[in-house]
Amino acid sequence: MERTLIIGTRGSDLALWQANFVKDSLTAINITAELKIIKTQGDRILNLSFDKLEGKGFFTKELEEELLAGTIDIAVHSHKDLPTENPPGLIIAAVSEREDPSELLLIRKKSVDVHQKLSVKYGGTVGTSSNRRKAQLLSYRPDLEIKDLRGNVPTRVNKLKEENYDAIMLAKAGVSRLNLNLSAFHIEELSPMVVIPAPAQGALAIQTRKNDTELFDALQPLNHPAVAEELAVERKVLKLFGGGCHLPLGCYCRKHENNYQVFTSKAGDDNDFPDRLFIQASSTKGLAQKVVSYFNKDRQFPKKVFISRDLTKLSYFRKALEKHGIEIDARSLIRTIRVINKLNKYILKNVDWVFFSSKNAVECFFQLEPSLPLNVKFGVMGRGSEDMLRQQGHFVDFIGDSINPEDVANEFAKLASGKTILFPSAENSLRSIQKGLSLDTKIIDLPIYETVSLKNIDYSTAEILIFTSPSNAEAYFADNLWEQSQKVIAIGKSTGKKLDELGVKYTLPYSPDEIGLAEAVFGI
Repeated sequence: MERTLIIGTRGSDLALWQANFVKDSLTAINITAELKIIKTQGDRILNLSFDKLEGKGFFTKELEEELLAGTIDIAVHSHKDLPTENPPGLIIAAVSEREDPSELLLIRKKSVDVHQKLSVKYGGTVGTSSNRRKAQLLSYRPDLEIKDLRGNVPTRVNKLKEENYDAIMLAKAGVSRLNLNLSAFHIEELSPMVVIPAPAQGALAIQTRKNDTELFDALQPLNHPAVAEELAVERKVLKLFGGGCHLPLGCYCRKHENNYQVFTSKAGDDNDFPDRLFIQASSTKGLAQKVVSYFNKDRQFPKKVFISRDLTKLSYFRKALEKHGIEIDARSLIRTIRVINKLNKYILKNVDWVFFSSKNAVECFFQLEPSLPLNVKFGVMGRGSEDMLRQQGHFVDFIGDSINPEDVANEFAKLASGKTILFPSAENSLRSIQKGLSLDTKIIDLPIYETVSLKNIDYSTAEILIFTSPSNAEAYFADNLWEQSQKVIAIGKSTGKKLDELGVKYTLPYSPDEIGLAEAVFGI
């Protein structure tokens, strides 16, 4: 292509990085381009939150108008800012690779409290103008005060330094692209499965005129069809909900092994407790429509759900179900008994890692008042174990959030193989994580508790039965029969294996914690 292309872009640091990234990518395929900075409505109006701005496309409309007028040839957008339909005459010619769509919670160090989920002090003030982020943050931490925050990424970071915020939330992709120095803050990285991102977060969209077929063809080396297919699911979900940037909707689609996995969070407004769904399918055909069907306001929910653990009034699982008037029968069917009363201090002397497979292991271990090396690291299975570790005053260095212990073992091995690892556990533990470590790893197994089943366990009339450990499943079915009309959920594969032995059919959640279980109930 002989002509010099004009790339239209907003003038923020992040928008310029994105436009220059596209310019450099074009240079690599021998296409010359230059930038034209265009101010949008979203850049001019900084005193209103996003939901107060009129219409859609307030970061894209002016760029699209110049593209239609022929004063620019390409518009570069953050894909998540685009309305779900292109104006007549425009198309998305190429989609970039996707940056990590995780969120970052930047916390002033004086406002950090390890005992709190997400590490922000109790009652802290968090800055964000996103209703999606607000709804999900408050579902985890209803004590937080959410305060409006506008401006480009460096402006927001400066506001955290200078103004009355304890923390702010930003997309990891934007922070990574700008290579900002964040050493002044404690950083909590929240994966797309913890805080579900905006549809198309982390990807760039290269927009052109529909009739410029020569340019469309020239841009194809920059296009990533696999990413575009995943984003199409997310943006279709957004379109079907009729939403824009102000809708409290998170949607994330990824191809994992041979399936497309979709994580969705939707609230009625920013103060509403969001519903969450996880589903997967072998094809994207009809997948967005299937996601949206679960959120039909007329759908029927089960009247009662049984779960084999005690729940607090503030339990995420409890709040997610009670929102829909679902009665909860929550009771543990086992007792935990500590089997040792004192730790051998020499066992702990040279430990590099301590790995916990359950909340019970964390609680029993710290009841023994261990004297650990200063730089010891902690790994856990599931976010419930992480919460229990926080209660003991420790950050976690590795979280295994898969229901498959083998997957967790493989990920943990990348960090810990060759080290000395202590495994406080139940007697007769399955040792799933230990089996995935290298031969040069020193493994110290430390049985510290046993489980004892309760006697004469009452049958539950709930339509859904949830079992949170193999021993709870065994205890329940020792006294009760399974009715095939009852749906059963196993928290993970170890519990599922026990249910297989008992001849009980079940489904598995995505993650072995209360969020995963709530998603699984919503998905039945």
